[in-house]
Amino acid sequence: MHHCNLVSSLFHSPISAPLQIFGAMSDPEALIDGLVGAGGGFIAQLVTYPLQTVNTRQQIERDRNVRRKFGALEQMYHIVEQEGWERLYGGFAPSLVGIVTSEGVHNYFYQKFRNKAETTALAGCVSALLTNPISLVVTRMQTHTKKNQLNHTDLLSPEDVIPSEDEPPPFGINLAIQEVYGERGVLGFWRGALPTLIMVTKPSIQFMLYEPLLKELKKRKRLSSDKHNRDATSLEIFLLETLANLGATVMTYPLLVIKSRLQAKQTVEVERHRYKGTVDAIDKMIRYEGWYGFYKGLSTKIAQSVLAAALPFLLKEKLVQGVQWVLLKAGILFFKFIWSL
Repeated sequence: MHHCNLVSSLFHSPISAPLQIFGAMSDPEALIDGLVGAGGGFIAQLVTYPLQTVNTRQQIERDRNVRRKFGALEQMYHIVEQEGWERLYGGFAPSLVGIVTSEGVHNYFYQKFRNKAETTALAGCVSALLTNPISLVVTRMQTHTKKNQLNHTDLLSPEDVIPSEDEPPPFGINLAIQEVYGERGVLGFWRGALPTLIMVTKPSIQFMLYEPLLKELKKRKRLSSDKHNRDATSLEIFLLETLANLGATVMTYPLLVIKSRLQAKQTVEVERHRYKGTVDAIDKMIRYEGWYGFYKGLSTKIAQSVLAAALPFLLKEKLVQGVQWVLLKAGILFFKFIWSL
């Protein structure tokens, strides 16, 4: 059951488990849980990140008349064909830093103010504000294409530019940061902070959806004629959590679309594609795209969320065995080292 709780936590935030490891050194089971969570979360993020990239690009599509001509897999193929496979992982490294930082800040404030009722909201808000610059850089790197890459060579100093007639320099973290700073200065790194703050309510929405589902399941179990099957299984709990998470995702998805559009590079050629802020974005999306615009890429997001949750769950036993083997080998090497002193 302990491992089931870990998988549940991974569904909400991949690779948050490393933050539990340091406080669990004296508890072998907790240490294994932390390492398994780190491994499972990293694998989930690694496997599903291309879907995240495609999803972000779908969200920022502003043309009302454009419906998705291709599925997510087809879009991934076109990105690889036209831009290279590495573009599927644009912003992957800062995304990992953002997740770990977010969880670290959240856990710190939760532990510091856990006796106060508003703890969860406070921790979520502080975490969202502090990690918004990382989220913005990730969005820029995910949505950057080779089409506009030549426009960024002017951000480099002459000594940094590698002469090439065919390929511009890669659009990495440094160029993304310079691009944002050049557009709006320091405050530019907090574009999209308002929808991000509102999205802090997503875990609460998920909990409100999950609790009635769990109560109904337990009620059906109690009324069941099978006396040996009265408790909810880990698979049933996982499915309920998945369903609740998908419900919360659908309800908060418009905020995610708005955030992505505010954080992506603004199109200066078309006025209706430029957003001054959250309210302006909502107004223009309704006027020029209709309500459909708020749900662009939703199916891809659902697929990515389910896959990110399923991978740690399916790989749990293998990961536990792997972690136990690594710890055993590490222990043997440690004692050999001590014995040799």
